[in-house]
Amino acid sequence: MTVTDPSVSPLAALVLAAGKGTRMKSRLPKVLHRLAGVPLLGHVLSACEALGVSRTLVVVGHGADEVRAFLPGGVEAILQAEQRGTAHAVMQAIPALDGFEGDLLILSGDVPLLSAETLQALLSRHRGAGAALSVLGFQPEDPARYGRLVRDEQGRLARIVEYADASETERAIREVNAGVYVARWSALREALGHLDADNAQGEYYLPDAIAWLVGRGDGVEVVVTSDAIEVAGVNSRVELAELERAYRHRIARRWLEAGVTFEDPSTTVIGPEVEIGPDTVLEMGVRLLGRTRVGDGCVIGAHSELVDTVVGDRVQIQQSVLHQVTVEAGTTVGPFAHLRNRAHIGERCRIGNFVEVKGSTFGHGAKASHLSYVGDASVGARANIGAGTITCNYDGMHKHRTTIGEGAFIGSNSTLVAPLEVGAHAYTAAGSTVTEDVPEGALALGRARQVLKPGWASRRKEISRT
Repeated sequence: MTVTDPSVSPLAALVLAAGKGTRMKSRLPKVLHRLAGVPLLGHVLSACEALGVSRTLVVVGHGADEVRAFLPGGVEAILQAEQRGTAHAVMQAIPALDGFEGDLLILSGDVPLLSAETLQALLSRHRGAGAALSVLGFQPEDPARYGRLVRDEQGRLARIVEYADASETERAIREVNAGVYVARWSALREALGHLDADNAQGEYYLPDAIAWLVGRGDGVEVVVTSDAIEVAGVNSRVELAELERAYRHRIARRWLEAGVTFEDPSTTVIGPEVEIGPDTVLEMGVRLLGRTRVGDGCVIGAHSELVDTVVGDRVQIQQSVLHQVTVEAGTTVGPFAHLRNRAHIGERCRIGNFVEVKGSTFGHGAKASHLSYVGDASVGARANIGAGTITCNYDGMHKHRTTIGEGAFIGSNSTLVAPLEVGAHAYTAAGSTVTEDVPEGALALGRARQVLKPGWASRRKEISRT
């Protein structure tokens, strides 16, 4: 046979994600349950992207609308209204793949730990041998529920038999099907037309295509991986928890070898797209998710959560939550701070305990050390925001911005009613409600005059005794 040239043969991916996942006991589609903060299907799509597929299609069924809503742009959804087996799912893609001439990678949406490297090994073997179809196999400790890889006398794959249909001799085979295939689409499309549902489940099995291809003399290849965890699927919450533990162990080992310290890897969640610099310390219970980037020499304190956040070098974060935030080098955050909505904190800043920063920028060296809300504001370099300060950014209909100049001093319990500008090096007196702009270098007092009534408390006590 002619060996397929990878440079001219396109590669598409078809992800099977239509199943209900009855054993999950959940209204949520199985493929949307999360591992390391990412839906199972998201892990599979990331592997496809890393492999460089030219086109990705996802077969949806149970919870189709929810799965469609999750799919990123450019990924195509194909409906399998009635779930009648893996081959039936692939059949639903025939109209969408009309005119496609290349290799089709077939994956399951509930196998989250499969790596692009393993898929590349399967693809290379497939193309190098000029095979019509190639399958990924493995040898689990307990092969009971998997389809068996049945080989002929020459050791070539002859067929795959499902466990329910296997004889006792076939059930003794330890080499099983991982449910991952790559096929020359023209050959697989033809084989699909010759399948039937004459089996214990009354379904159309994709492995039956192998026997048909072998029967007409087409080449079928097998790549066996030694990593059973990598090809493990999720069928229950117990299995999901087991894979979560396995994932945490693997990702922690990767970052430990890269120079990152983990206080307790078993309690730390690191997403697959996260990057961490050397000499950073992650205390117990830390969650780094999304496209978070953490620099060198940082300390991320216990139970902190960072999502889609960029952290510079030598930053210290104590028990805080940061979502979609940039924090530059040398800054300290927390404990118990909440930064969100694209806040940008400059170098050597201090965001202290019980401070919330939303959609705001802090210039280098600026501080908000205690108990403040800073929303939709621009805070100049070296400005100081006193305890209890809030920016009143919402009038019930629209958001308004507050601008605090360089070196300004905002007294404790100041209420800054936006839109408002406090000039450079200006002051607001503690307890002030500031509604008008404060010029550079000025002092604003916006509080009621204190009134003293001598003897009032003593008289009140006397009245209460009578």
